[in-house]
Amino acid sequence: MSIWAGLVAAFGTVGMVLAGLFAARATKQAAAATAEATRAAAQAQAEPNQRAEDRAAFDTIKTELREELISTRDEVRSLRSLVRAFAGYVNELTSQMREHRIEPPAPPDRVDEYNRTGV
Repeated sequence: MSIWAGLVAAFGTVGMVLAGLFAARATKQAAAATAEATRAAAQAQAEPNQRAEDRAAFDTIKTELREELISTRDEVRSLRSLVRAFAGYVNELTSQMREHRIEPPAPPDRVDEYNRTGV
């Protein structure tokens, strides 16, 4: 074997080893890219389901809050009506006491404020 044949064989061997290393590296990167693509596809496929679940939860919360708000409004309306009826009743009793020359006790500050402002 000549020196040239030996050099070609050596360079060929080194070339084959380097080619194998590059092929292994490329295969490893391809596997990582495939795994990332698979993960991204799974996430993209799951996202509409998650959005639907979030929307359903939001709708449930919204419905519950709306029902609670309606209940609270009804209760406030009822309490306002009761306060107005009670204020009228107390005013009538106070007028009757004054007709009989009985001075009623002074109302508490909060009642006096309500009588002045209606709030």
